[in-house]
Amino acid sequence: MSNTAKIIRHYGRSDIRLKLEATLKEARLGDGDVSPADLAPLDQFHTRGLAATVELAEAAGVERGAVVIDIGSGLGGPSRYLATKFGCRVHGVDLNPAFVEAATWLADRTGLSDKVSYDCADAEALPCQEGCFDLAWTQHVAMNIANRARLYGEVHRVLRSGARFAIYDVVAGTGGPVHFPVPWSRGPETSFLLTPDAMLATLEQAGFRAVDWQDRSEAGIAWFERRGERRIRGGRRKLRNLLYMPIMGAATQHNPVLKAYYQRLLAKGKKAKVSLMACMRKLIGILNTMLNRGEKWDPTRHAIA
Repeated sequence: MSNTAKIIRHYGRSDIRLKLEATLKEARLGDGDVSPADLAPLDQFHTRGLAATVELAEAAGVERGAVVIDIGSGLGGPSRYLATKFGCRVHGVDLNPAFVEAATWLADRTGLSDKVSYDCADAEALPCQEGCFDLAWTQHVAMNIANRARLYGEVHRVLRSGARFAIYDVVAGTGGPVHFPVPWSRGPETSFLLTPDAMLATLEQAGFRAVDWQDRSEAGIAWFERRGERRIRGGRRKLRNLLYMPIMGAATQHNPVLKAYYQRLLAKGKKAKVSLMACMRKLIGILNTMLNRGEKWDPTRHAIA
């Protein structure tokens, strides 16, 4: 299976639109127009959701009526926000045809089909003429792209002189190797993180100059912690109840990998119950990886960074 096929498989199935229709019906939004605000819990497909989109728009200084390309547009939440808030005309491109179909349907449901459009395309070969956009926009996309220089070169090609590139992406930190699976990849073959310095250098080589560079790691961590606490109170109760006692024993006594991870979380000041839930999620991820690859438990291979 090619990396492109793996990325498409990771992010979505062909029935995304049907699932969205069912979800909206459950929320009593099955008929008539819906607003971008109604969809924000579903279509802001990145860390910190709508708040991150709002911050990025402010930092980018989005101008009213700007012509925007949204690279890796997903379900189209950010593009519809830009169209509604600033009157932008936005063209989204995404590798996943199911996302393109769903985003197009949601544009129709929100009455924004005249302002936003979507195509299935590769970010490294954008189907656009040179110099036709006022702003390029991307959120949580580049970590799946191996040839970052080609990506940024393509973005630079389609932008007008003096236009801006708004980026909100995951970067490589100092905490050691990534433990898979992670939200953007099931394995290292489709994960291509750069350090902030390497990312900035690659952007500059493509012809860009940084005018605003912010580290929002702490805000992202706090967002995940709040989500974790909510899931403790809610979530899939049967699964949580089934795993709670086994994970408590594994994390506090029997499994050296989970025990070490649990102790590190406690040392960082995390609450015991939040730490146990984090161990539970890690265990589920490890088990999924073992099943997919036909592996047996190996504490060296499945160590948690």
